[in-house]
Amino acid sequence: MSKVLYIKANIKAEGESRSFKVADAFIEEYKKNNPNDEIVTLDLYKENIDFLRPEDLGKLFGPKDENSKNNPILKYAYEFAEADKYVIAAPMWNLSIPAILKAYIDYVSVSGITFKYTAEGPVGLLNGKKAVHIVARGGEYGDAPYEMGDKYLRTILAFFGIQDIDTIAIENLDIMGADVEGKVKEGIEKATNAAKRF
Repeated sequence: MSKVLYIKANIKAEGESRSFKVADAFIEEYKKNNPNDEIVTLDLYKENIDFLRPEDLGKLFGPKDENSKNNPILKYAYEFAEADKYVIAAPMWNLSIPAILKAYIDYVSVSGITFKYTAEGPVGLLNGKKAVHIVARGGEYGDAPYEMGDKYLRTILAFFGIQDIDTIAIENLDIMGADVEGKVKEGIEKATNAAKRF
């Protein structure tokens, strides 16, 4: 049995996020194919993820033991490390990811939980896990050098040791005259096919 962490990062009202429409379809198909797996949904806006404060740093860099597992600052890192698979649903905002997702990553990037330092440098602790990033974009950004959201997520996940990373991108959604409904439908089809192999 696998544990899937479904991370959602979009401030739009329920039913409006195109990223979520595709990601929710992915999750539903995954459930059909893996009925015994546990799926934990983490909506970052509902969690009210905040930026780290100076007083939080001691907890991040402090000892990692049984007591630290009960620390509210470290709970996201432990939850992240305990998952086997990750579904990240986040749109492209300003060529990158929503700030709340970056804030969340600051909580999960913790030495001793998701990676460690060695004499040879940092080493990821989440080897053998897999992730998918589901992203809606207003234009065509897939191969653009200034697309920083998917590149960043792939880099930080690889830093944690996660090498099996897929991206499902729905693009050109804000181009004048675009068939948005058709593009979202196409994205859902890609997502449901990918979910069968995830």
